[in-house]
Amino acid sequence: MAVPMNIRALLQSEIIEDTVDKDEGICVLGIFGKSAMQPGSDKDSLINTLADKHVFSLFGSDDTDSPGGGTSIHAYYNQENRVLYLVLTSVFDNRQLIRACESLTAGLGHAEAHEFWKAAEKDHCLQLLYLFSLCHVLLLVHPTCSFDVTYDRMFRALDALRQKALPLLRAAIKDSPVSKEWKLNCRPCPPRLLFVFQMNGALRVGSSGTGGNGTDGSGGDKPKKHSPRRRLQHALEDQIYRIFRKSRVLTNQSSNCLFTVPANQAFVYVVPGPDEDPIGSLLGHLRSNCVLRESEGSTPVPRQRRYQQMRYSNRQPSFNVESSLSSGGQLVDCTLKEFLWQHVELVLTKKGFDDSVGRNPQPSHFELPTYSKWVHVAHRLYQVMIENSEDDAAEISLKVQGQLKVLEGFLDADAKFSENRCQKALPLAHSAYQSNLPHNYTTTVHKNQLAQALRVYSQHARGVAFQRCALQLHEDCYKFWSNGHQLCEERSLTDQHCVHKFHLLPKPGEKPEMDHNPPILYHNSRGRSTSSCNCGRKQSPREDPFDIQAANYDFYQILEEKCCGKLDRINFPVFQASTPDPAPASDEVPRPGEVPPSGEADRLKEKETSTHTPGDSTSLSLALSLGQSTDSLGTYGDGAEGQEKRPSLVDRQPSTVEYLPGMLHSGCPKGLLPKFSSWSLVKLSPAKAYNSLTGLEQPGFLPGSAFLLPWDVVIRSRSEEDVGSLEPLDGGPASWPAPNKASAGKRGSAGGIGRGRRRDDVARAFVGFEYEDSRGRRFFSSGPDKVVKVLGQGGPKEPATRCLNSDMPLYIPSPAQGRGIKPHYAQLARLFVVVPDAPLEIVLNPQVQPGPPPCPIFHPEQPEVVLPPDGLWVLRFPYAYVTDRGPCYPPKENQPLANFRVLRGILRANTTSSTPQ
Repeated sequence: MAVPMNIRALLQSEIIEDTVDKDEGICVLGIFGKSAMQPGSDKDSLINTLADKHVFSLFGSDDTDSPGGGTSIHAYYNQENRVLYLVLTSVFDNRQLIRACESLTAGLGHAEAHEFWKAAEKDHCLQLLYLFSLCHVLLLVHPTCSFDVTYDRMFRALDALRQKALPLLRAAIKDSPVSKEWKLNCRPCPPRLLFVFQMNGALRVGSSGTGGNGTDGSGGDKPKKHSPRRRLQHALEDQIYRIFRKSRVLTNQSSNCLFTVPANQAFVYVVPGPDEDPIGSLLGHLRSNCVLRESEGSTPVPRQRRYQQMRYSNRQPSFNVESSLSSGGQLVDCTLKEFLWQHVELVLTKKGFDDSVGRNPQPSHFELPTYSKWVHVAHRLYQVMIENSEDDAAEISLKVQGQLKVLEGFLDADAKFSENRCQKALPLAHSAYQSNLPHNYTTTVHKNQLAQALRVYSQHARGVAFQRCALQLHEDCYKFWSNGHQLCEERSLTDQHCVHKFHLLPKPGEKPEMDHNPPILYHNSRGRSTSSCNCGRKQSPREDPFDIQAANYDFYQILEEKCCGKLDRINFPVFQASTPDPAPASDEVPRPGEVPPSGEADRLKEKETSTHTPGDSTSLSLALSLGQSTDSLGTYGDGAEGQEKRPSLVDRQPSTVEYLPGMLHSGCPKGLLPKFSSWSLVKLSPAKAYNSLTGLEQPGFLPGSAFLLPWDVVIRSRSEEDVGSLEPLDGGPASWPAPNKASAGKRGSAGGIGRGRRRDDVARAFVGFEYEDSRGRRFFSSGPDKVVKVLGQGGPKEPATRCLNSDMPLYIPSPAQGRGIKPHYAQLARLFVVVPDAPLEIVLNPQVQPGPPPCPIFHPEQPEVVLPPDGLWVLRFPYAYVTDRGPCYPPKENQPLANFRVLRGILRANTTSSTPQ
């Protein structure tokens, strides 16, 4: 074989040998170790020196068989000397180390990088065990002249791995044509380990053979028998042998050891440091070789094939020249080839190694295989240990890979230290998590405590196990929280969470059960408030609601049986099922507030300030009777086209198959109605039953705040001389006087009747916006920022015009604040309207926006309702507002109350041409 090749290619190729040499045994020499940070490889140059040929390139070759800096074995078979060289290259060599660094990505974390390097080191150990199972002699090359004690830990790991994998290796080579001892021990013999160190400039030897610790020729000291390099070799041998004996890597019985070292032969060689460049070194070798050939040219030597005949002809001066002294009185240092060949001769002569020591040494087995037998065994072990093939050896290969866990405790000392350190930090982190914890707590508290635990953990934990143990801390804290300490995460419609631990809701007809795991309970926030019924005459405490039906329907239905169940009312249209099992509508419609149609805000303003003609309001349309309206969607409607082109009657029919799961608002699809109405409109009493001097006589009102605001509506009988029958009442542009003409009623007081008006041309209505806080305290408001306050006799002086012409807030600060710092809000609960017995139509059109945009606008199922005359009507607003995305919570402390509002235009007065019904 003229060139080196990968071990895989060697095992798959056929080397043609002479019939005479085919039965000769071969010596397998393995070379491994580390290389210095320089272009050339020390191990490659050793092969060139030992083979007397330019086998490996001086500056290294490209390892295409191990991309990404992986471990590989190159083989070179010298048929003349019957020696097979196996060179192991790994990340401990400079070329593979550079390639491994290039293969790492930039964003790789510390733990991932550590796993990468440890995987490369495990691969190196596995292939090194492959060499220890096939070689007779192993050569450890080190770039310095000091022993690396990390080899001791690695050899102990390899020995433990070999003992674990020995039954598997026996099964792999049980059919190989080798001896029983080889099959039993899975190696031809206990390999002998030799050490080659590079001088690396640490010790210089002069031409006279003396060093720094020797004599300089002028002193009186006796010259040393051994050269400084020889003395260094002896010191390294003693040190290495003592370390391996202390760690039990070497024992008395060599057959039980991973490797052996000779007892009476040198096993350490120190290569002198290069005094010149590599090119000069090559030229020197070439010159010396040419001089040798010229001197031998006169006596022709016949061609000899057998090793026993060639060995003496090509051999340089013998190693055993201890008796021949140099001119300085020192023993002559041997060459590297002489140092190595004394061990190779023991193999090729089939003498073997007798390295056992002690009183009763036992001879170790030895076998010199032929090339074909060795290839057969090497191929079987390669399939099991390195290649991971898919044939019969696949199962054994997986088992061998599973035994690599033995290497973790020996090789990964950093990870072991990090694991111990992080495991000590985990109890401290757990204590920090559980400190000052209630028995049940929410996700927010869990995350805050977990962040505190991670801060404590990061102060003590170190190393590659940091991330893995941090994940374990996450899991442990989550298990602790979910194991009986998790609080119910459901929040009420007033933004208060449930106080129960994690539980299930009872099914229809099922009773609550505390002993169930998890328990079956209803939600409860322990929040209680006081609210009034639909008409406001009876107050009752209520639990904090968690669903829309309990908030806007069930509570008022219970009070209706005790108070206002017999009052006249206007029922809003609700879902009427035509099938036995109706289904809720699917959520496939566009959600509100995504992209409002362009120009809707301008049209809304025009709608608010425009006047209404009598023809548009004299009677209810069929669409209103069906509970649908197109102009009540505000800024979240269907755009200009939807308002200009009214849909047909068929399109506006409500569905009888699907119902609206939530409340009706501007973003809901058309044609859907809820199962119940969140609004209520009842007639409390006739109009004359209200006394403006005493106000409402209902419980819960603050003193002097139970008065409705007067609203004077100008009416006029329709005649031929009257051109317009509509009296604008909302202060819009149509109510302004013409130039040079006085406005009707201007000379009168704001709340009274003008001098130019007859008393039968004006009808007085009363309006009251009632607010109620959670403690049941009620009051009327005369404007967005003013509470009605009447002192003494007489009703309020402020008219209702200001309330009707502006957006009223949905929440205002309660005038009776508690002692706490947190502000207490009162919510708009009811609208009281006294409709006089007059030829007048009062149209009710409530629109509520309970939050900042893009919050939709809520309205009843019948957006516009004409209030019958002669009655005190009460419109009860919803207690909570819920969309398909969730509830609209009450305002927080930092939220402006102006975003929560009732749009202007809630009441509109129209004159009629006939007597009111």
